[in-house]
Amino acid sequence: MKDIQQLFEECKNELYNIGIDIEKDCKIDIKLSKRNNKRYGCCKPEEPNKLTKYYIWLKKRKYVKYYRYKKYHIEVSPWVIELDDNIIKNTIIHELIHCLPYCDNHGLEFKNYANYINSKLGYNISRLGNKVEDYKISNKQFNEEIVYNYKIECQKCGQTFYRKRVNKGFDKKFFCGKCKGKFIIVKGKFKEN
Repeated sequence: MKDIQQLFEECKNELYNIGIDIEKDCKIDIKLSKRNNKRYGCCKPEEPNKLTKYYIWLKKRKYVKYYRYKKYHIEVSPWVIELDDNIIKNTIIHELIHCLPYCDNHGLEFKNYANYINSKLGYNISRLGNKVEDYKISNKQFNEEIVYNYKIECQKCGQTFYRKRVNKGFDKKFFCGKCKGKFIIVKGKFKEN
């Protein structure tokens, strides 16, 4: 297994070789997350580049946004480092895409870059990862047991699903997608069947 910094440098070089200069106007650093998160990694921007300011309107309100920052901090969860190097690099490149202009979310620009990198370098960059598959590829045992706090059941058809959190008034706002029935919410500790 390689060092995360070494894999990070390899990823930057691979992107540079296909025409993506990731550190053109900014500095990017990488480290392991201090918490053992469920997510693979995250990208935190810092110091907006004032020349890249733009505005968006949401519900009659104007917001200032920036499409480029001077610094980015990438964190990778410790459990990802246990996996295969290609999965780690896939995670790093996913987070590096967030450092590109207009890619602060998983919108159209992010998808375009991900598709381009996937076709040129053979990665499988997507919006979400699949822990079970990644552990299987890495020949590791996946033994994370998820405990849910709520069981939501349709009164009419009996469809059941589980959630860790439920919004206030969920049973009044939402209805079953199969039969349009009302939901019953049961609080407790549940494991998905």
